[in-house]
Formats: sequence, C-alpha cells, structure tokens
Amino acid sequence: MTERHPLDNPALASLLGPHAHLAVRQGDVLRYPEDVAPFIALPDDPDADTWRDAATLLGPGAVLPLAGFDGVLPTGWEVVGHGAGVQLVDEGVAAAPDDEAVRLGPDDVGDILALIDRTRPGPFRSRTIELGTYLGIRRGGVLVAMAGERLHPPGWTEISAVCTDVAHRGQGLATRLVHAVAAIVRVRGETPFLHASADNTDAIRLYEQLGFRLRRRVTFTAVRVPGEPADGVPGPNPFAVVRDAGAPNTGIPNTGAPSSGAAAAPAPRSASGADVTSGDPVG
Repeated sequence: MTERHPLDNPALASLLGPHAHLAVRQGDVLRYPEDVAPFIALPDDPDADTWRDAATLLGPGAVLPLAGFDGVLPTGWEVVGHGAGVQLVDEGVAAAPDDEAVRLGPDDVGDILALIDRTRPGPFRSRTIELGTYLGIRRGGVLVAMAGERLHPPGWTEISAVCTDVAHRGQGLATRLVHAVAAIVRVRGETPFLHASADNTDAIRLYEQLGFRLRRRVTFTAVRVPGEPADGVPGPNPFAVVRDAGAPNTGIPNTGAPSSGAAAAPAPRSASGADVTSGDPVG
C-alpha cells in the first residue's frame, strides 16, 4: 500500500504528530478542544465504528465537514452542503523576518479576537494561539494585521489567520507577515502550506506570485450527524453565507483536512485568506 502524504489528511497528521498533546479522542476519531480549533479528523478509510465514534464525539445534529470524501454515508447521515478548495504549498516563497512584526502571546488574545471580529478570516478561538507562532503588527498600539501557524503535520506547517484591518490594507502588511511566518517555519526545517477557496482565482494568483504552487484540489461535503440535538438546535451548515471583508457571501470549510478523513470548520472565501480588493492576503 502506498503511504499517504501528510497533507492528504493534515488534521489527522497534526493530531497524531506535533499536536498530539491537544488531541481529544473517541476511538480512531480525533479533534482539537473546542476552545482551540474546530477541526475533527477521521481515519483515511472510515468504517462503521469510525462513524459511530464521530457521532459520539460530536453529538446528535452536529455537522461534520469532510474533505475529499467520495464514499457512502451510513444510514441516517445527511448531506447538507458542498464546496471546493485548493491546497497550496511553498515552492519559492521569499521567507524573511520582519522587524515590525512581534510575537503574539496569551496577553494579546483580546486584541487578536477583536481583529478577527473585524476581518473575519475564519475561526479563531480563545486558545487557538496554542497551535503555533502568531505574529502581529501594531499601529498606535492597536493590532492591525496578523498571521500565524495552524495545522502542523510532521514536516509541514499551515499558514493561517492572515488578516489586515480594512483601514490598513494596501500597505503589504499581510504579505510581510506571510513571509515572516514562513521564515519561522523554514528555520525548523519545515515547509509552509495554506488553503484557499477554489473559486477565489485572484487569491490563488496572488499566492502563486508569493511563491506557492497548487498541490491538490479538494471537494468538501458537509454531513449532519443523525439525531436531534439535546438543545433542539441543529449544528450550523458550514456552507451557509458568511461575512468576509472584501469577499462577502461566500464560504468553504476552513480546511484543516483535505482528505477523506479530515474535517474542518467554515471559513470565508479563502481559508488562509486574500483581500482581493487590496491585493493583500487577509484571511
């Protein structure tokens, strides 16, 4: 059997590897703590036990977004949406430290969440900063741009949470931060990668100009766990309309799992983001 590449199921590779200390497990199904990240990872070839474990871990009525899944769902599981994305990998990114970029820590979480709320790059929670290094740029004491590390399959690191306040776009801040985060990843001997919505051709073109290349295309399928939720409110559809400055009313799963087994939560137009109005990556 051919060994699968870590990026074929990066959420699973992360939770079995560098992020194993964060893993919450039910059988062969893994997830991050809810206050860290929304990603859930299934084995590459889920069986009946896998689906049962996923249902137990998520709960009745929850939504599980799958990437690259083309199998048959068990009885009672319902498809609630589809989407398409791309996975891009570093092939010549001009990685370089940035003198203005500062490392963000737990004391900065309030400012980070405020910036995330203004820019909507995708899910960021109170402990997401534990996933890796996050860098930010402040102006007048206010955090106006940031980027950081998310999924961490062995040998690879995903660049994510790339965002710039609308008042500071067009200055290349996010591009500088992508370069700076890539430099940190490279120092460890690892390779940066990221994700974007397949229909966001401007973002993909921008990332290619930065030195990323297309590795694979991914089709996402969101499925709902059978049963009625205890609170009577079903899990949200990850393909519902979401808001993103510069790219409204579009969404794909904020992919942390482009394989048959990995699951991800919703994100705006680009999972690692692009402000197509300014040319800066912002999500």
